[in-house]
Amino acid sequence: MANKGLGRGFASLMGMNDLELTRPSEQEQNSGNGVVQIALLDIDPNFEQPRKNFDENALKELAESIKMHGVIQPIVVTPVGKRFMIIAGERRFRASKIAGKTEIPAIVRNYTPQQIKEISLIENLQREDLSPIEAARAIRTLMTEFNMTQEVAADRIGKSRSAVANTLRLLTLDEGVIKLIEEGRLSAGHARTLVVVPASQQYKLALKGCDNQLTVREMEKMVREFLNPKPAKPKNVGESKDLKNLVSNMQRAFATKVSAIGNDNKGRIYIDYFTADDLDRICKMVEGWMNEQFRTEE
Repeated sequence: MANKGLGRGFASLMGMNDLELTRPSEQEQNSGNGVVQIALLDIDPNFEQPRKNFDENALKELAESIKMHGVIQPIVVTPVGKRFMIIAGERRFRASKIAGKTEIPAIVRNYTPQQIKEISLIENLQREDLSPIEAARAIRTLMTEFNMTQEVAADRIGKSRSAVANTLRLLTLDEGVIKLIEEGRLSAGHARTLVVVPASQQYKLALKGCDNQLTVREMEKMVREFLNPKPAKPKNVGESKDLKNLVSNMQRAFATKVSAIGNDNKGRIYIDYFTADDLDRICKMVEGWMNEQFRTEE
């Protein structure tokens, strides 16, 4: 059964199957089609590979495993002059050095410069060895340099088109927010909530969600409230002497609580009632004043 972790794109580019990932027979080694042992000193990293940061603790853990069990899965290299360049497996290469190994099992393949770049991008993306921003940049490179649509790129790395689109959206964020993601202070989930926010306001909101101060759901709510603020309530009467006097006079006239919100130009007046009798009494007073006003006008 094919290794699902590698995905169709990587396996087809590599020209590999599961049998090639196991130790070959002596005849296969002599023919050059199988796994060979190569000195670590003869191998160079691929300086164009998308992964830039390696977790030192994780490397040490892998190194301990290699000391006990060896390198289970060979790395893949391509000849460059008399040396070899890593196409896939730099993490295993680094851990083997830490483990004190002098050789590493490798599969040697000849690739064009374009194939090297494409395989390196796809291999890292499929193994999810990249940070969210590294992954987004790798997908963008894959699409631009190899003329791929989102659908094609998604198929090559074994992800859904929506997952690819969501990853690419991270690159539209403010540079300050991108740096927070790279530093591991802001998760990709938190960051994606900010895509709809104007760039000038993203960093300020991002800081509120850094270091897991908010859950993703809380961050989404904060963004919604930022984009759709509640209308500000009119300020209370404040220092308006006329309104204060009006409220005081109405309280005496109606014999109940009266309050006003607003200013001399605009606002609301509230007359409280606490029982049905209160309401009936206030209504009769208002009706009496209205009837008197109509008679005066006639």
